[in-house]
Amino acid sequence: MKVVFLCGGVGKRMFPITEDKFLLDFMGKTLLEHQIEMARDSGLNEFVIIGNSGNIERVKKLASSVKGTKFEFALQTQPLGIADALKSAASLLNSEILVVNPNDVFDKSAYSMLLEAYKGRAASSYMLGYKVKQYFPGGYLAVNDREELTRIVEKPEPGTEPSDLVNILLHLHTNVQRLFEYIDIVQTTRDDVYECAIDGMVRHAHKIKVVNYDGRWAPIKYPWHIFDIVKIFLDETEKRIAKSVSISDRATISGKVVIGENVRILENAVVRGPVYIGPNCVIGNNALIREYSHIGAGCVVGFSTEIKGSYIGDNCWFHSSYIGDSIIGNNCSFGAGTVTANFRFDEKTVPVRYNEAKVDTGKDHFGAIIGDNCKMGINSGILPGRRIGPNSIVGSHVCLTEDLPPDTIVNCAQQNHFENHGIALHKVKKLEPENRLGK
Repeated sequence: MKVVFLCGGVGKRMFPITEDKFLLDFMGKTLLEHQIEMARDSGLNEFVIIGNSGNIERVKKLASSVKGTKFEFALQTQPLGIADALKSAASLLNSEILVVNPNDVFDKSAYSMLLEAYKGRAASSYMLGYKVKQYFPGGYLAVNDREELTRIVEKPEPGTEPSDLVNILLHLHTNVQRLFEYIDIVQTTRDDVYECAIDGMVRHAHKIKVVNYDGRWAPIKYPWHIFDIVKIFLDETEKRIAKSVSISDRATISGKVVIGENVRILENAVVRGPVYIGPNCVIGNNALIREYSHIGAGCVVGFSTEIKGSYIGDNCWFHSSYIGDSIIGNNCSFGAGTVTANFRFDEKTVPVRYNEAKVDTGKDHFGAIIGDNCKMGINSGILPGRRIGPNSIVGSHVCLTEDLPPDTIVNCAQQNHFENHGIALHKVKKLEPENRLGK
C-alpha cells in the first residue's frame, strides 16, 4: 500500500504567511516530516508525494532525510484539487492507496483505526469521520446505520449540515483504478471532482466505510489554526533541554520546555512551559516567555521582552517588546517598545479581514499576523487581528489600525493631526524595488 501526500495545493487563506502549510516548522521539523514519520511508525513505508513547481525540490530534500522509507514524486502543474493531484501521479499508483492531507494533524491512532477497519476487506474505500460540536467549513459525511457513506456534502451552509461528521482527508482506497474511472466521468464546475467521484461510487453500490475517529485533530485553514498545532505538539512532547544550552543561575525555567542546541538564557529571564525554543536563540535579561509559545531558530528575545502564546519564525529580533498571541514569519525585527495588542476593549472575539469580508477567529485574545522580512520601529503598536505583508515596515510611533500590504512602509504623517489630539495620521507609500527588504 502506498501513502499519497497531497502537497500540490496553494493556501490562499494563509496570507501573509506565504510558506506552504506542511512546510511550517514545528519543534524543529516541518509538518511534512512529522507526518511521514507518523505514517512510517504505523507500519507504512512506501510514499508518493505530489508537489508543485514551487516546492517539489524542497520536498524531495526533506524526504531524503527520513530513514526506512521509499519515496516517489509527482508534479501537479496547477492547483486544481485532489482528483487532479491523484491523476498527476497515476503512473505511480497501482492498487491500494492511502490519501493524506498533510495539513491536518491527527494522532497515530487515526492510521491504526483505518488499517484495522481495512483488515475486514468489506468495503471499496475507508474514510475517517470526526464529530464536531459546532459548524466547520469543510466536507460533511452522511452515513447509514451500518456506518457506510451515503453522500458527501462539501461546505454546506451553516444549519444545513447532513450530520455532525466532518470528513478528515485520510482515505484508504482498495482499487485506485476504479476511483480513476469515476473521476473521469464527473461533471462539475467546482474543484470537488474527487468528492463527486466518491459520491458516484456510492450511487453505484460501492461500499464506503466511515470510521469514527475521536482523537486529536487540528486542520490548518487560517493562520490562527497554527496555535492549535503548537498546542498538540507541546502537549504530547517530553521536556528536553539540549546539553549545549547555557542557563544563568538567576534564570527561572518551569514546566515542560523543549530547548534546542546552543541556546543562551540570561539573568532574570523567565521561561514558563509548555514552550519550544529553537537552536541558537538568545533569551535576554528580564525576558518572559509564556505558555504555548513556539520560537524558531536563531531568534534574539532581548531585554524585558514578553512573548505570550505566539508562533515565531526563524531569525527574529525583539527588544523591550510585547508580543501577544501573534504569528510572525522569518527574519523580522521589532524595535524597542513594539506592542502587538491582543485584546479588544469590547472584549469580543477578534476578526481578521480577508478582501471585503471579516473572518471571526473565535479567539478573544489574538494579536497580529506578520509575514517574512518585516520591521517594526520603536514604540510602534499593532491593533488586534491586523495583517502585515512580507517585506513591509511599520515606522516608529505608528499605531497600525489597518492591514498593511506587502513591500510597503507606513510612517507618521508630518502635516496632519487627528482630531486635534496630536496623533499623526499615517501615510502609506510603496518602497522602491531596490529598497525592499529581503531583495
